[in-house]
Formats: sequence, C-alpha cells, structure tokens
Amino acid sequence: MRLLSELKLPAEISNLRDFINLVSKCAEEQGVSPGRITEIGVATEEALVNICMYAYQGATGDVKVSCMLDDENRFVIEIEDTGMAFDLLGVGDPNLTDDIAEREVGGLGVFIIKELMNEVQYRREDNKNILKLVT
Repeated sequence: MRLLSELKLPAEISNLRDFINLVSKCAEEQGVSPGRITEIGVATEEALVNICMYAYQGATGDVKVSCMLDDENRFVIEIEDTGMAFDLLGVGDPNLTDDIAEREVGGLGVFIIKELMNEVQYRREDNKNILKLVT
C-alpha cells in the first residue's frame, strides 16, 4: 500500500467535511471520475457518520482517514477508530420490499456502502476498527 494522505480528527459530525474533502481531493488526483468521486464520498460519509454517532457511546474519540493506492493501483480509503467493535460486514441487507412505514430502522447506510464500493473489508486489530473501502 502506498499512502497518499491521511487525516486524524475527533469523531465529530462537524469534521465530516474535512474528511470528505481529503478523500475527494485524493481521488481526483488519482484520476477518478467525478461521478465515482461522488459515490466514494457518499460511502465514506456513511461510514464516518456511523462512527461519529455510535462508536464512542457518548465518550470522545478520534477517527483517522487514510487514502492509499494498493498493489493493484486501486484507490483505497482506510477508516480507523478505537470505538466499540463493529463489523459492518456482519450486518444483513435491509428489507427494501416492505412498505417504508413497516421497515426496521437502520442498516441502510451499511447497505449503501456495500453497494457503492467495489470491495469492503473490516478487521479489528489492537482495539481498533479498521474499515477499508476499495474502489
């Protein structure tokens, strides 16, 4: 993996714009199309909102976003936090067929991430959640 850029800030909604700007800028520098940059931004934002809202359960903590190129020259966003363990790959797909009023709340953001990215990887290492979004 070749690191392009990274940013570590408190896991707060107010920092979302800085993270998304970093990811967008790095993707643009790698020649990613504008439409794909938008999709990457949506997936990254969904992951970060979950971290900001749920990972630290009222406590404070940081999140680090790294932009990289892997050995196959694919653009990779790695998101790392020290919050509660959460393997989003274990979340089932939401029911999209029932009437919206009858659906369970939650899970749509994880579904969007999985749909928009070519590959999603998760691991828990050294008390950290490490999410890789590969495009």
